[in-house]
Amino acid sequence: MPTLTVVDHPLLARDLTILRRRETPHGTFRKTLSDAAAILAYEAMRGLDLEPVPIETPLEPTTGYHLRTDVIVVPILRAGLGMVDGFVRFVPEARIGHLGMYRDEKTFRPVDYYSNLPPGLDRAHVFIVDPMLATGGSAVGAIDHLKERGGRTFTFVCLVAAPEGVEALHATHPDVPIVAAALDRQLNDRAYICPGLGDAGDRIFGTH
Repeated sequence: MPTLTVVDHPLLARDLTILRRRETPHGTFRKTLSDAAAILAYEAMRGLDLEPVPIETPLEPTTGYHLRTDVIVVPILRAGLGMVDGFVRFVPEARIGHLGMYRDEKTFRPVDYYSNLPPGLDRAHVFIVDPMLATGGSAVGAIDHLKERGGRTFTFVCLVAAPEGVEALHATHPDVPIVAAALDRQLNDRAYICPGLGDAGDRIFGTH
């Protein structure tokens, strides 16, 4: 069974504290989320395949490496947009897809409203990014959508996960590993993660 990796890093713990604070302004929240996403990206991309290439240093020939695998980053709109820059810092050649989903506040089920994906999903490692893994509905729906369009290799990357979301994602897509900054306690009766950090999309864009 794929793992849940909770990244243990002092800078990530510091950034997560800033993101959890109620009084953090949206500009600081947005920048800190991007910084935290970069740390998560560094860990999530640890398993990418490398290909050796001959190069010349100023002194002599040697062997270097480049990525063998194409990288596609797919944020789940809208909050996932806040994590994209953290990934392209390391892989500027990555292609970016977009999946739009919102949560029905009565059923807590995801509703699709937008999809724009680059070609070559079947040949790429696809990183699906969303700050929150709550019920798992959006994550499962996104992976369903991507698999239907040929995607084969995925990692789901989030900032904060709830046990219910991890269980739902692993039950439906046992081949997809999860990388997170924290595994929180539980969902409340509105399906928000506790202690969590509130509505990430509202806090990124200043719409709360």
